[in-house]
Amino acid sequence: MNVLFLCTGNSCRSLIAEALFNHLAPTGWHAISAGSQPTGKLNERALALLERKGIATGGYYSKSWDSLPLTPDVVVTVCASAAGETCPAWLGPVLRTHWGVEDPSHVEGSEAEIAAAFERAYAILRARIEAFFALQLDDLPDDPARFKQALDRIGQIVP
Repeated sequence: MNVLFLCTGNSCRSLIAEALFNHLAPTGWHAISAGSQPTGKLNERALALLERKGIATGGYYSKSWDSLPLTPDVVVTVCASAAGETCPAWLGPVLRTHWGVEDPSHVEGSEAEIAAAFERAYAILRARIEAFFALQLDDLPDDPARFKQALDRIGQIVP
């Protein structure tokens, strides 16, 4: 099963989600990320955060949803609609859910405040991805309505 983490710029939150998902994923599950308007480069703070957490980032890059190497089974948008961002909509017959996370790359303030925003985004995504992997993953893909309901509930988790 392939999960697409989708955001606008594909440089920060979707990257963190992709790398973290793949780091924790059991056999048979894989994540990719993309953006509707990719920045073309990954956020340096996001890369440094993942490195500090021991999560590999080699091979990841900022890419458009127009050039995906595969068709995802699940699409998870991570834009924070409450912050006024427009989340891209994936068109097609895939299971979709929204796990909004504030963009730490837009936080202004002291170095400590910016670092805390990145840690918070990471903690939210980690809690949600861990909850995803705690589901009965062998059964859920065969029951799309129940799977969507579970994914939508996970999107409300805030540690």
